[in-house]
Amino acid sequence: MLGELLSKILLLLFGYAMPAFECFKTVETRPNDAHMLRFWCQYWIIVAMVIAFESVISWMPMYSEMKLAFFVYLWYPKTKGSDVVYDTFLRPIVMQYEPSIEQRLLHLRAKSGQLLSFYMKNFADKGTAFFMDVLRYVVSEKPEGSNAEGSFDS
Repeated sequence: MLGELLSKILLLLFGYAMPAFECFKTVETRPNDAHMLRFWCQYWIIVAMVIAFESVISWMPMYSEMKLAFFVYLWYPKTKGSDVVYDTFLRPIVMQYEPSIEQRLLHLRAKSGQLLSFYMKNFADKGTAFFMDVLRYVVSEKPEGSNAEGSFDS
């Protein structure tokens, strides 16, 4: 239990906070350094992919520790693992399926607007009805299930 908590804290620090700050510094202090900007973009793309597939592999023993080690490997200056992982694995796969991915994302974006509109309308209609029911209950003279006679009067 304590080991898992420690792993999560270290992952938060070394997997997210420190790389985010380093990325921020690169964007703010060296915006023309294309190599470093590419490096940090690769890092965050890989992190996003790991998080997207996390539910499939998170059952593995010591998953948090392996994730932490992998994230450190990705940004550690001597390994620059994000270059290796991105160029060797991620880029070839995504390039191969890019047209299909793009088409599906466009379709999803179009459908998400319709879906959002449907839920907003439904929420507004049901929310209004619920609010009116609550308001009727609050202003009603005799709440349901109560005794009309003053049972506390003696």
